Amino acid sequence: MSSLLPKIESQLSTLPVPITLQLPDGRKVAKPGSRVTLAFSEWSALAKLTARQIGAIGEAYVEGRVQIEGKMRDLIDVAVSLLPGNPAETNTNWWSRLQRRTKSRGSHSLGKDAAQIEFHYDVSDDFYALWLDPRRVYSCAYFRDAGMTLAHAQEAKLDHICRKLMLQPGERFLDIGSGWGALLLWAAEHYGVDATGITLSKNQHAHVTRMIEEKGLQGRVRVELLDYRKLDSDKPFDKISSVGMFEHVGSVNMPTYFRKIHSLLKPGGLVMNHGITSGQLDYKQLGAGMGDFIEKYIFPGGELLHVTHVLRETVAAGLEMVDTENLRPHYARTLWAWSDALESRLDEAREVLQRAGGHQGGNAERILRAYRLYLAGSAMCFEQGWISLHQMLATRPDGKVEGGALRGAQSVYPFVRDYIYK
Repeated sequence: MSSLLPKIESQLSTLPVPITLQLPDGRKVAKPGSRVTLAFSEWSALAKLTARQIGAIGEAYVEGRVQIEGKMRDLIDVAVSLLPGNPAETNTNWWSRLQRRTKSRGSHSLGKDAAQIEFHYDVSDDFYALWLDPRRVYSCAYFRDAGMTLAHAQEAKLDHICRKLMLQPGERFLDIGSGWGALLLWAAEHYGVDATGITLSKNQHAHVTRMIEEKGLQGRVRVELLDYRKLDSDKPFDKISSVGMFEHVGSVNMPTYFRKIHSLLKPGGLVMNHGITSGQLDYKQLGAGMGDFIEKYIFPGGELLHVTHVLRETVAAGLEMVDTENLRPHYARTLWAWSDALESRLDEAREVLQRAGGHQGGNAERILRAYRLYLAGSAMCFEQGWISLHQMLATRPDGKVEGGALRGAQSVYPFVRDYIYK
């Protein structure tokens, strides 16, 4: 494996952060003032480094074949420099499209979706509580002011969504994929709605049920352990939100998802879809092995579409897009806040995961390593523009040209943005 050394030394000379590589035979290749150390126990893992397969290096770290010392922010700077280019792969040939569609169809049955949600969200509530804000908002925050803390920025995001939806007291409000209930409870407490949430996570369902009881909101707020496809459309809702949800739906089920939303929404009502989108029009997955890493360790079955593809399915289902906002750098800052919080509490996180056992083999160290790379690596991807985050507000037109704030509005949407910021 001595043939690898010239390549390794050449790569090290171009990195913005000085690093040390410890080779499987004990030798070290280092730059002065090293801030990151990668110790390899196998030559095959080192070969992945020279091939710039960042995802494979991440997998080797999770599985214990590579040890990492140093700050996660420094490591990410190294990772960006090692990538061969934009890793947002684009492949438009018919065979690739067919393969993606076949994979999507096989990954999103009712049973598989439930298992995939459990894999990610039911790791351990206490683990997530270590690095999320006190409300456990597990989605992009909204840093309305640059000096906001994460907790305040998450509250600003919750309120931003409620304002966009123009929530009013007594309205029936549905939150699809309600997580740990932050938006559901905020909407009920601050806007007086009658709120229903659904989730496929047993842990989240139990947590929100407890919160409803503790806050005395029984009868006005409820959460169900239910797939969106099983929701009853007989009593449509005034307003609907879906935050961090459609990434789990799968491209093949997007028409079903938006048709279901259409059937659940009253004519003239509003729906907010807030979710991660791809940075490329014809998107396969993140290259350099990063997409494979996310699929294996973090979000099995997760699929990203470009915002234009999401909006196309929105319109095809009979909904009208009235406002779309890109919050991409907000998510980068959110993820760095999560990453920094986890990095500051690694020992606690390890203990929590050990106590939890877990359905991922009970390997606390393996889970912790995967999440360290996932949070920091995702922050990198949002900063670079390889993936994005959009809030898409849509209506179900009621066909009444004379109604609304402006003639032809056909919904409660006023067709001005002032109301969001007052």
